[in-house]
Parts: sequence; structure tokens; C-alpha cells
Amino acid sequence: MADISTFYVAPNGNDAWSGRLAEPDANRTDGPFATLAAACQAARRAGTQQARTIVIREGEQFLSEPVVLTHEDSGLTIEGAAGARVVLYGGRQVGGWQKDGDKFYAADLPGVKEGKWDFRALIVNGRYCPRARLPEKGYFEHTSVFDVPWMSTTGGGWKRKPTDEELTTMKYKPEDLGPWLDVHDAEVTVYHMWDESLVGVSASDPNSHTLTFSSPSGHPPGAFGVKKYVVWNVREGMTEPGQWYLDRTRGKLVYWPLPGEDMSRAEGIAPAAESVVTICGTRDDPARHITIRNLMLSATTTPLKAGGFGAGRFEGAVTATNAQDCAFVGLEIVNAGGQAIKVSGSNLRVERCHTHHVGACGIRFQGDGIRIADNEVHDIGLTYPSAIALTGGGKGCEVSHNHVYRAPYSAVTCGGENNRIEGNRIHDAMQELHDGAGIYCFGGKGLVLRGNFIYDITDTGGYGASAYYLDEQCEGCVVEKNLSIGVVRPSHNHMAKNNTIRNNVFISDGDMQITFPRSSGYSFEKNILCARGRITFDNYEGITTAAANILFSGEGKVGCRKLDQYSQTGNYSLEPDKANLQTDPLLTAYKLGKIEFAPDSPARELGIEPVDVSGAGPRP
Repeated sequence: MADISTFYVAPNGNDAWSGRLAEPDANRTDGPFATLAAACQAARRAGTQQARTIVIREGEQFLSEPVVLTHEDSGLTIEGAAGARVVLYGGRQVGGWQKDGDKFYAADLPGVKEGKWDFRALIVNGRYCPRARLPEKGYFEHTSVFDVPWMSTTGGGWKRKPTDEELTTMKYKPEDLGPWLDVHDAEVTVYHMWDESLVGVSASDPNSHTLTFSSPSGHPPGAFGVKKYVVWNVREGMTEPGQWYLDRTRGKLVYWPLPGEDMSRAEGIAPAAESVVTICGTRDDPARHITIRNLMLSATTTPLKAGGFGAGRFEGAVTATNAQDCAFVGLEIVNAGGQAIKVSGSNLRVERCHTHHVGACGIRFQGDGIRIADNEVHDIGLTYPSAIALTGGGKGCEVSHNHVYRAPYSAVTCGGENNRIEGNRIHDAMQELHDGAGIYCFGGKGLVLRGNFIYDITDTGGYGASAYYLDEQCEGCVVEKNLSIGVVRPSHNHMAKNNTIRNNVFISDGDMQITFPRSSGYSFEKNILCARGRITFDNYEGITTAAANILFSGEGKVGCRKLDQYSQTGNYSLEPDKANLQTDPLLTAYKLGKIEFAPDSPARELGIEPVDVSGAGPRP
């Protein structure tokens, strides 16, 4: 007898059947459903008095709109069959490719010319394809100026609010753009300091060399002194195989095949939905005990608008709001145009998921008692470089044992209260933007950063890059037993107070900076700092208590810079004493994450505990 609480979905199913059988019966009069939507309707009719499960058999499904779950679906599990590869696409297959000039192929897409279908991601043969861009490499430099001081986020942002004109116009150099620019197709990324704005173009004046945006940018072009921009989605930007653009004027998708790519057999997928699975509870009726597991989700899009800090305004391939006691386990989310996973609520779990090659963030969370553990997150921000690989906040949350890498901005960010960030392996972040870190915290109270392993963080200029960064209003936080390797500024602390940095090991092949601008009340104890070059503290006066640290400079230079706000007012050498012993700590191993001391290391006498982060990242 069929289990009345289990429904099946399979490629050989039929939505007119009951969905109670895993396979069609001998007479083909009953069997699994053909679509997930039909199975969800049947599970909802069964009521929430019992747990229900939808099992999806091997295969692919193309969804024209998201599967939407509410409090009426509480207690539902949607899962891939054991050992099966189940893929849910939020897009449509593209075929009928025809030659379009000497190099390109084009496919007609109904609704594009009329503005009913728009997207900024394309998948061909399983690859997230780069869009046509100008310039081919690097950036153009615009000439717009916005010299208004930034007063910090806490201080209210810009000293003067930008005008609508300043947010919607940009001056360009005449040699970069011209009357050939198709404003119907063109999109522009305007770079700021820690984020960017992707906007459309409504007009281009070749006489004044001015672009007018179809939607406002997040900050005015020229803010923070940054003048970089890139133009996307124009035919002139098709400079190498594998690129594409959406020709809205002709209603065509244009693609330049890779060498050997047969367009008569190519598998093209264009996104049509912003999400694949959406859980929508309400404050009064949260969606409870819903589990999504062992599925692959792909092909989502984003609207044309500035994403804001961390590209946070976009939806996820999996999105949950006002969810409670829900779990997202064993998901692979790849080639999504927006976020991979975006959840909010209480007592949620995101575990053992693999999110990669997405336009925006890997995992976003907000709420209480949320656990983000043992995930792999990488190659994010492919469309929005301000995207953060793993980001969130709330109360009593845990971000542990994740492997996060290849991110254009910060790898992990967190705020909120009493959250723990432990055992994460983080590297190759901050590859494009500025003023971020391997782990960046804003406004956190009682945060604990412990046992993390961070290395190879890129400093591309601007406001710099760090390993561990406590920013504005962080208070009562503890940074302990962490390791950083190859990061010039392992610890940056800005407008923060009464935090503890304890028993960490920071290693640099060159110089090293430890910075405390506009910070106070810090405890800095039992840390080991090893730099082949000099070690410099900015605003050492922000440290109230220093004890049992080892500061080893290969050049024998440990200095301090006095600051008034952000301006240097003097400098002096930090003399060795009991608080800051300046000697070789005699480390015998550290590259694999396990710090080992020689028998006669002074660290032993100072009571510095060994740091072992070799197990950072997902657990077996």
C-alpha cells in the first residue's frame, strides 16, 4: 500500500495521477506526478496534521515561476531521491540558434523586444557565461566628481545628500564611448568603495559626453574618489568566445561559441524567475518545519537595479522569509543570477550546501538561532562584485566550519548579538573591491570569532583589506585562537570599543599593520605577530590592556602611528617590555594551520596556547 504521506515526482509522471507511486503502474493509469507544482498542491491538500514528503526522481525540471510555500505547507519535506541527480531550473531552454554575422549565433526570444523578459545571466553547456563588456579588460575612468565627505555609516552617510541628478548622470571621456552606444541594450556598473551599482542607460549625449541612468545608482559616480566603470551588454563588447549579450532592440540572444562548440547541440538556458523555491511565512503565521534537501537549483535572474551593500536587494534561488525550524541541507546551487540561498526567521539550518558560480551572494541569513555550517561557498559575485560569500546577522547564530573562497569582496560578514563565527577556512577574498575582510563585522555585540583560518586576502587599494575586521559599533567582541597568513593587515578595528583580541597568530611575508582608528578600550593579549618586514600599530592608544604578546619583526622595527581621527599626528617606536616581547617565537610549523612551538619558544613561558585550525572548513 502506498504511503499516504509521500508524493513522487518523475520525468515519466503525469499530473493527472495521484503521485502516490514512485513508478507508473503496469496499466499506466497511476503513478508519480510530472511536476513539482502538482505535488506541492497535493501535499497541501493532505493538510498539516501529518508530515508530508515529496520525493523527486532523477531528472531536470524547468520552472516558469517559483514554487511558493506558505504556512499551509508546514511540515513538508522536498527532497531528491537517494543517489539521484535532480535539477530545478528557474529558466527556459534556448534553441533555434542561427548565424548572426561571421562569429556570432543568435536565438529569437519571445517577449524580450517587448520588455516582458529580461535577464543578466546565461548558461551554455553548464557554464555561467560572461557578458559582453567594455573595456575588454580593466575599467574605464569617468570624469564625474562628488567631493562630499563621507561621515561614516554611523555618522549618517554623506555630509550632503546627493541630488537626483548626481545619482543618475555620469560624465565619460569621448574616446571611450560614442554615438554608437545602444542605450536600449547598455548597462553600466559604477564602482564605489565597498559596493557598486549596476544601472541601465536611458540616454547618452555625445555632445556633453553624459550618460543618463534609467535607475539611480547607490552612490554618485565619483564618490569616495573612485572613478571606475564598465559597460555591459553591447555588441561592441563581444571581444572573445564564450561571451553573450541580450539584443533587446531585435529581441535576440546573441552568443559567441567557444572553439568546437556545436550550436546545433548546445544546451542553452536563459533565466526567467528570480527564485526557484520560495518559502513565505508571515509574522503571525510563520512557515514551520519545512525541509529542502539533496537538490540542485540553477538559472535565476535579477531585476535591473543597484543591489546596495553586499548586493543584498536580490532574491535567492532558495528564499525564505518568516520561516521557523526549517532546514536547507545538501543543496547545490550553481549558475544563479542573484543570491544562492537567502533565509530569514528563527532556528533555521543551512548545512552541507555547495553554492558557487552565482551573480550575487552565496548564503544570506537574518534571524535568531540560525546555524550555517559545513558549507562550501565560492566563485560568487560574478555579476555584482559587492556580493559577500556568506553574510548575515541576528541573535544567537552560528557560522561554523564553512569553506569560503574566491570572492570579489568580503568572504564572511556578520553583525547582531552573541553570534559565533568559528572554524571557518577563508581565502582568496577581496579580489576586486575595498574596505572589507576575510571576516568583517559591523555593529556586533558579543560576537565571538574563534578558530578561523584566513589566508591570501587581496589588498587592491582604497580603504584596504584585512583578515579580521571589527567595524563601527562593535563592542564586547572576542577574537581569539585565529590564524592569518599572508595578510598585511590581519586585524583592523574601526570605531569599535571594549573588544578583546587574544591568543591569535598573525604571519606576514612582508610588513604588518594592526589598526585601531577611532577605537578604544581594547584588550590585546597573548598574540603572536610575525612579519618579515616592519610591524606598525595605528592608534596603539586604542589598547587599554596589553599583556604577553610576542611581536617579531624581521627588520627589528615595531612602531606606532598616532592618529587624530584618520590623520597621522606623530609616530614612535614601541619599546619591548613584558606586555610586548620582541623576540622570535620559534614557530616550527604553521602553513597547514597547526601552530607548533620549538621546545624553547618564549610562547610557552608566556602561557600562549597552541593554535590548531588545521580542521577549519567542512567536517567529514
